[in-house]
Amino acid sequence: MSFGPPPSIYTESAQSADRTRARRRGRLLGGAAALVAAAALVAGAMALWPAAGAGDDAEATATVKQAPDEVRETHETAPASPEGELAVQHNEGDLPAGTRYGPGLWATDKLAIRGVANRLEGYRVASGQDDTAWSLKLDGHICAVSRDMTADHRTAVVIQPPHPGAAAGKGICDQVVFVDLDTGKKLWQRKMPGADFAYVTNTDLALTKGVVAIAWGHGSVAYDMASGQKLWNTSTGACEDQGYAGGRALLALVKCGQSTDAAYRVQRLDARTGKPRWTYQVSKGVQGVYLPSADPPVLAVEAGDIDVTDLITLDGTDGRRRATISMSGYEPLCGSTGFSGSFFGAVDKCPGLVVGRDRLYVMSKESDEIDEPANRVVAFDVQKGTTAGKFEGRPFQNVVPLRADGDGLILYRRSMDDVQPAAVVAWNSRTDREVPYLFFHLPEDDEGALSDPEQGQIVYEHGHVFFAAREMERDAKRPKSPVLSVLGVGSAGLKH
Repeated sequence: MSFGPPPSIYTESAQSADRTRARRRGRLLGGAAALVAAAALVAGAMALWPAAGAGDDAEATATVKQAPDEVRETHETAPASPEGELAVQHNEGDLPAGTRYGPGLWATDKLAIRGVANRLEGYRVASGQDDTAWSLKLDGHICAVSRDMTADHRTAVVIQPPHPGAAAGKGICDQVVFVDLDTGKKLWQRKMPGADFAYVTNTDLALTKGVVAIAWGHGSVAYDMASGQKLWNTSTGACEDQGYAGGRALLALVKCGQSTDAAYRVQRLDARTGKPRWTYQVSKGVQGVYLPSADPPVLAVEAGDIDVTDLITLDGTDGRRRATISMSGYEPLCGSTGFSGSFFGAVDKCPGLVVGRDRLYVMSKESDEIDEPANRVVAFDVQKGTTAGKFEGRPFQNVVPLRADGDGLILYRRSMDDVQPAAVVAWNSRTDREVPYLFFHLPEDDEGALSDPEQGQIVYEHGHVFFAAREMERDAKRPKSPVLSVLGVGSAGLKH
């Protein structure tokens, strides 16, 4: 049963948007007026931190060569110098009134790629330049994105093309586009079968080896990456696929029934056939489920609450429950992506949570004490559910987990003022060793939106950290003024 099409989010004004979502961060922190290197502080910090390299477990982790159609997994090493410098800055000039949302941020060694309304754009990583490598106009606004790309830099987006006749204006998201992010070339585009009730509020997209899978709660479909050929699809029934988590495996969230009587189950699928390999039945009374990881399988559940109350880890072979981890005092932020609704695919997105192969890392709630660390990131053992270390922020300087890297984690720590910079740090929870990757400042006017994982997208890749606000709003008094779209920071290197 459909709840009916939502009002188009692309035509509502910024003033009328729903602002009722909870804001995790209540403090207003100062920042620098421009992106500058904190040279003196970096010199002191380098003396305090151990040198990167020898003995680092993450660096010692062997890098396995991936097939081109596998979901990309890269390994990072510490840059020659942690002194940060501007690597990408793109401003949208004369932003149209209807262009407000920017779903999707990806990065390669050479490009930062951003989704904005009805287009994808690639920006070259080049110090101090605003250099657009390519721009791909799509046939409609972006409805759903994957957080992943393939090893050879391809990804997919679902779009909302215009529809004639009775379907006009209903905001149906029924086409998927597969794109080469190196060149901006559209590789193939397909109309999703039976997607009459696929909207920006309920469409989810995932990638796994050789397969693109999309679900919208009233049906689902999977395509072969190489050819765009349909592999399988489902239609409306008593139980329906709500969304997928991809990567090294394909995990499906299945909902049976409606409203308060709904029951959930999670299935690991054979990505080529859509047939389940195992099924885990979620306990009754759970109000919502997210899938932050497919391998290892991790569920984030809302048990009797509107927020995530527990994480459940499963055995990847047979789907048996391994551990349950209470989220009391933590903020995984599942589904909390700063938009005025669950837009652009929310089933697999938890910006306060990162899952590695045998550790998961979750952000704590903020402290109200001004002389205490603003928050911390806590590591848990995936199999046992026990704590396995913690990384503390500083007073007024929150820490956010960004991505797993080998046996370690890459974190972002916010700046507080023009003396204490933001930082990207690698942390190994087994040894409690931390290695600085980058020190820098963000522009003062944009620091709040860029640093908050609910409001901003943050990606660390190939020695660079990239920031993009999820919403871009032009100045009503100066509508032609440029609006920051993407900002990236890399190492200044050892320059004398």
